[in-house]
Amino acid sequence: MATNNEHDNEEQPVTKPAKKVKEPVGKKKVPRRKHFTRLTYWFSLVIALLVGLIVGVLIVTVQVRKNLTATAETRQIDQVYQLIQKNYYTKVSKKKLANGAISGMLKSLNDPFSEYLATEETSNLNESISGSFEGIGAQVQKDSAGIKIVSPIKNAPAAKAGLKANDIILAIDGQSTAQMTVNDAVSKIRGKKGSSVQLKIKRGSKTFTVKVKRGKVDQATVSGTLSSTDKKVGVIQITTFAENTVSGMKKTIKSLRKQGAESFVLDLRGNGGGLMNTALNLSSMFLQDKKVIMRVVDRDQNETVYRAGKKYDDGFKVTEPVTVIVDSGSASASEIFTAALQQSAGDKVVGTQSFGKGTVQTVIPLSESSEMKFTTAKWLTPNKTWINKVGITPDTVVDYPAIAKLTLISNDATLKNGDVSDQVKLLQENLTALGYAVDNTKGIFDDSTTAAVKQLQTKAGLTANGEFNEDTYTALYVQVAAYLQAHDEMMSTAVKTSQEAQANTQA
Repeated sequence: MATNNEHDNEEQPVTKPAKKVKEPVGKKKVPRRKHFTRLTYWFSLVIALLVGLIVGVLIVTVQVRKNLTATAETRQIDQVYQLIQKNYYTKVSKKKLANGAISGMLKSLNDPFSEYLATEETSNLNESISGSFEGIGAQVQKDSAGIKIVSPIKNAPAAKAGLKANDIILAIDGQSTAQMTVNDAVSKIRGKKGSSVQLKIKRGSKTFTVKVKRGKVDQATVSGTLSSTDKKVGVIQITTFAENTVSGMKKTIKSLRKQGAESFVLDLRGNGGGLMNTALNLSSMFLQDKKVIMRVVDRDQNETVYRAGKKYDDGFKVTEPVTVIVDSGSASASEIFTAALQQSAGDKVVGTQSFGKGTVQTVIPLSESSEMKFTTAKWLTPNKTWINKVGITPDTVVDYPAIAKLTLISNDATLKNGDVSDQVKLLQENLTALGYAVDNTKGIFDDSTTAAVKQLQTKAGLTANGEFNEDTYTALYVQVAAYLQAHDEMMSTAVKTSQEAQANTQA
């Protein structure tokens, strides 16, 4: 930080030579000028001391006022703390009150990404960024209506149950999430593998209930295979940006190169983000040195520019053509990575608008068992765009099939012949999209619907009784998932784009 030194700018006084004065012989006269200079010196010294004293008092007064203001601002907090400690009708632990005060201050920021993390929440965060855990596998954030799903992790229980990005969790096992913190919700959703949690979900204007069986969510964050339609295109899926993502990416790239891959499709759909450092490391692999990865702007508008280089990628570079796929569940670190490749490398992006999270969070330990996570800056893309609440626009917009946008059917009740409801209507719409013959989609469970359900059950190896029960529910969504994979226009478009980029490179 630059500082100004007052003495460096002070003009030095110019002294003129004194005129010689003839003195009478025999008398030694003290020069009058010397007497005047000494008097002036002592007078100036006294004045300077007085001025310094006054200025010092003024400075101290200002500082005292600041301290008094700070004391006044915190006095009420201490007063409430003491009143509760001494007068509340039951004893309350000091730690609980302190935690509540910290949590309340962070809540007052009205920022879904700023929160207080106590023992269990700290453990959950650490598991999420470094290892595996047992739960349903969905990244969530606070929303005005409850808890919003940012993105379900691919192949995790939440995704298999049909939960999607932007679904709102209204209740967990019958308990409303309206007043829950994210950490409270995560603690209730997570649990032992094999156990189930019931979630009330709002999707658009509709609500439904779904029971999700918890499982082990493995955070092996990178996986790759050759495209089924072109063995020269390597398809790499990145599920989150965790501590092991960089090593996983290097390993996957090397493996696909050996198998013959000459270009890559990077699938970031449903990737809710993770560690900023991992995004920097990964982005640098795909950019030429000194190219801008991202920009971070603090509260004082100071900008830090992050550029690709060996300190991030250790010299490991991916020079093959690359295409990126994103959707509304691609957030935060996913967007840092996508924007870097799109704007600094000129790589193409396919899919739908990304989530739009343009802020940076810092985690600060408060004790051995608690942490504070709060927003400390905003980040900009290489061309200085802030994508917060906007997202990244793909170069080629490709949406999911219509069946992917249907509301989930509640699996807490059996549907059978003669029932009339919106749930029956949803069932009929799913059956029709999958190719089963249904006479109507008006919500009347008729004979044709019964016949279609029997066909579905037979195909899944279940008892064909024509009733839509929990096992049939699971079988239906297994078939929906298979249908979506077989009709993945995003992937086919990305592979085609990658092929074109590869051809242009060779030409």
